[in-house]
Amino acid sequence: MGYSEFSSVSTSSASKWLGFVAAVWIQAISGNNYTFSNYSDALKSLMHLTQVELNSLSVAKDIGKAFGLLAGLASDRLPTWAILLIGSVEGLVGYGVQWLVVSQRINPLPYWQMCIFLCMGGNSTTWMNTAVLVTCIRNFRKNRGPVSGILKGFVGLSTAIFTDLCAALFADDPASFLLMLALIPFAVCLAGVFFLRESPPASAAAAAEEEESKYFGIFNGVAVVTAVYLLAFSFVPNPSTLLSRVFAGVLLILLASPVGVPVHSYLSNRIKPDRDIEDQVHQPLLRSDENDKEDEKSKCVSPPAEEAVTAKCRPAVGDEHTVMEALSSFDFWILFVSFLCGVGTGLAVMNNMGQIGLALGYTDVSIFVSLTSIWGFFGRIISGSVSEYFIKRAATPRPLFNAASQILMAVGYIVMAMAMPGSLYIGSIVVGICYGVRLAITVPTASELFGLKSYGLIYNILILNLPFGSFLFSGLLAGILYDMEATTTEGGGNTCIGAHCYRLVFVIMTGACVLGFFLDILLSVRTKNIYANISMSKKSKKPSGGSNSQ
Repeated sequence: MGYSEFSSVSTSSASKWLGFVAAVWIQAISGNNYTFSNYSDALKSLMHLTQVELNSLSVAKDIGKAFGLLAGLASDRLPTWAILLIGSVEGLVGYGVQWLVVSQRINPLPYWQMCIFLCMGGNSTTWMNTAVLVTCIRNFRKNRGPVSGILKGFVGLSTAIFTDLCAALFADDPASFLLMLALIPFAVCLAGVFFLRESPPASAAAAAEEEESKYFGIFNGVAVVTAVYLLAFSFVPNPSTLLSRVFAGVLLILLASPVGVPVHSYLSNRIKPDRDIEDQVHQPLLRSDENDKEDEKSKCVSPPAEEAVTAKCRPAVGDEHTVMEALSSFDFWILFVSFLCGVGTGLAVMNNMGQIGLALGYTDVSIFVSLTSIWGFFGRIISGSVSEYFIKRAATPRPLFNAASQILMAVGYIVMAMAMPGSLYIGSIVVGICYGVRLAITVPTASELFGLKSYGLIYNILILNLPFGSFLFSGLLAGILYDMEATTTEGGGNTCIGAHCYRLVFVIMTGACVLGFFLDILLSVRTKNIYANISMSKKSKKPSGGSNSQ
């Protein structure tokens, strides 16, 4: 094999990892949709809004996620760089106009126009997330769980990254915060345009899979260190200017450190002995026919007798559905409704944490917000890798982890309904973990059940559960039941103090989680053959002997 051929292999591997680093950076700044509370008071004051009007602005921001269907449609027709560019420009305009208003460089716009620009800001993240997840899931098909966990984990950290950076550098100035939301995602996405792209399928050789596992472990480690670092800084009382700047510098170093992965990949491949190089390049070529036959075999499983009328072979691994085929699948709607039960109830807790804490007698609820956020990160980052491990080792269906999180979330709601001392601390941690698990597990599950051909649109249809669940469980259920328990105050508003304020809300959400649990169990049973085939395909590509065999 010539030097140029090997150099191409080495460069291709490094380019793929460089793209994943760009994806991590994009996800680390794409949680701007969760930062509304950091500048909402400034908008309320400058625009002379009532609380109802301010809440409606927040709804307009969340409605932007519903238009993620546009990003899903575009992802099957446009290259990754175009999807990123659209999202970055939309975010620049949406948050840029809000910055102009809050910084008083222009007069406040009419209310309906502000709703449009907040909707644009919310929608911009759907383009970024779609570009990142679709591309990376396709680039690392054999490690979809770790990919989802890492990327979703950094989304969970992005709110803390923006908030702590603004506190450290700009003393929590809302105008400066909005300027960060407009410029930083735009700049990072522009950089990502040059590096994030689909790569040829990875080698099936054991060495390639070991390399992926090793590097994903490094990304997980960086994410955990970053999360602990952010959490530690949030507990520092009144940090000095010097300490704040040191914090910001170290944070940027932590976020930049993953660049070492593609550098190491490139250098390690270049210095391999010639024999190893030959094995790395030629092994997948020698086995290509065998792999093709194996994939063809795995594509069809015998349909149950009651489904024989469909008479259509169903691929077990990477089943390529069109969008309409997915929507006509019973499995899709099981996944959709169970996802709604998990993320919808979780969002209700996160959106109402302030009122829940006040009802239970806490004057400062920021600690509960932090607990939900940081444990949500750990739920995302851990569940992706753990579910992947058990698929490889025991063919455990990935939806089974959703079922476990669903029943644990139900226990958390029961604890909060009991309102014992410390119950809100326990509930915040449990809800955060389970919400994170639901997000991280559902992303690869959808790709495994319905394939990657129309994955961008299928993913965004599932994500409709976020605004829909927020409206159903938070806006309707929690809002109506809270008002039923509340008493009218002198100012014309209403308030509720006591454990009874949200008890019925928690009981109903417990029932929703139990329903979600049984749906996830049903989906696990229906897909056990699919995950058995996935497990077999992973095991068959491990070496049969030597130090690498396990």
